[in-house]
Amino acid sequence: MNLPSFIMAPDMSGGYAGFCRDFRWDIPTEFNFAVDVVDRMAREADGPALIWANHLGEERRFSFSDMSRLSSRFANVLAAQGVKKGDFVLVMLPRIPEWQIAILGALKLGAVPIPCIEMLTTKDIEYRVRNSGAKAAICRADHASKFDPLLDLLNVRISVGEAPGWLSFDHETQQASADFTPPRVMGEDPAIMYYTSGSTGNPKGVLHCSRGLYSWRVSAAYWLDLRPGDTMWCTADTGWSKAGTSILFGPWSQGACSLFYDGPFDPVTRLQLLERYKVTVYCAPATELFRLIDHDPRKYDLSALRQTVSAGEAVSSVIANRWREVTGLPISEAYGQTESLMMVLNYPGEAVHPGSMGRPIPGSRIEIIDHDGEIVADGVEGEVAMMTPHPQLMLGYWQEPERTAKCFLKGSQGVWYVTGDRAVRDADGYLWYRGRSDDIINSAGYRIGPGEVENVLLDHPAVLECAVVGKPDPHRGEIVKAFVVLRAGQEGDAGMIRTLQDHCKAITAPYKYPREIEFVAALPKTLTGKTQRNQLREMERQRLKG
Repeated sequence: MNLPSFIMAPDMSGGYAGFCRDFRWDIPTEFNFAVDVVDRMAREADGPALIWANHLGEERRFSFSDMSRLSSRFANVLAAQGVKKGDFVLVMLPRIPEWQIAILGALKLGAVPIPCIEMLTTKDIEYRVRNSGAKAAICRADHASKFDPLLDLLNVRISVGEAPGWLSFDHETQQASADFTPPRVMGEDPAIMYYTSGSTGNPKGVLHCSRGLYSWRVSAAYWLDLRPGDTMWCTADTGWSKAGTSILFGPWSQGACSLFYDGPFDPVTRLQLLERYKVTVYCAPATELFRLIDHDPRKYDLSALRQTVSAGEAVSSVIANRWREVTGLPISEAYGQTESLMMVLNYPGEAVHPGSMGRPIPGSRIEIIDHDGEIVADGVEGEVAMMTPHPQLMLGYWQEPERTAKCFLKGSQGVWYVTGDRAVRDADGYLWYRGRSDDIINSAGYRIGPGEVENVLLDHPAVLECAVVGKPDPHRGEIVKAFVVLRAGQEGDAGMIRTLQDHCKAITAPYKYPREIEFVAALPKTLTGKTQRNQLREMERQRLKG
């Protein structure tokens, strides 16, 4: 089979120095992922693109030609409703094939999908719709009621399943033509937007352009080591950029098939699926791999598995060593952000140092710098930074130029994109994560802004003041912990803890709720009245040591 030229087959024989020396980005002037990858695969190298299964035992399989045809139909559905190039389209779907079809259909039209997790509440959705000015929304019928207060803002509403006042995804797609003429999409045209938490205020809309979707193939080739014939399973939720890079854009750019499982987490089921579908590349957070180890993967035929990767949270050496013992495979970590995607990788055939983020992605200059933008020596802690311009980097935070500008720092060697993550580099060039420079909480791969949780708690009439921090946790990396000052006459007991936790789950996405709440008489503050979260975090660390 003659494979499309966009599929990367890097020569790793010369080692890290060799393939970095020979690497070239070669970014096209125009690029539409749905056209230039999916449609082209359908024409030139058709094969399996998606295997979907759920906890009920149902299964559906799709080739690239299936996805090409269905995405053209859905692009026509959107166009018939007045959606045009540059319009934002909210896609709130779980792990079902309609997610890929909706994302591809929007991209083919030149519209900008906003992937969202189903756990979002009406409050979360309303912010995203108003902030982005989204013209359309796609969700399952079971979640359509969350949009009821927003019906006057959304011109187009499409549901998977029947919902009053919503167009039927299946009916409209089946009736639409499979012939679609896409507009020209330039490399700098907006392509996709993800909302991600910040340390203060509302979530930030991270806007990526089409060259970003093109460039994300590099980590799929150099880290995931994907190629035609592979079946990859990434268990990330559909609202996160990790799902984009490791379920859709990365695997399909390399002609690989994605496994997509819709069902609750169960370690035994995970192992059974790895065996049944002969998964070759498995991507999961450290907390998930830890749970699988306890059920002895040696009982299952995982002979097809040749690569285990993880991102989103640090993998402890204990988990890495135990996984290697029971599977014979290392865990290859990588580091990235929604704003930049994968920046630091571990590479097939190269030594894996358990606990290390890896080494910079080819074609990039990624260094550890100080607050003046100067590179620090090996072994010295500083901020992880990427020299700009860089093809993977976001266009910016949607409608927030000042917030965007704060991500960049000029040093003597150029302008750096500063990640806010701290690390050290060892003598071999491997980076080691040391934590955030701000208050972002990283819990089981979820980024949680403390301000979002604090705002919800303050909505409860019993709460006078509160502060939210990340508390170290051996299984989740961190958990959300809230320190709460109650109003006079309120009782800080177990019942109040449950009440406040339930309140948080009802108002915002449930993964953000505080797993621990401690009632205090006062919060530590600066002379100007600013809450000192750093003191609360340090207090928790000292408690764990003592």
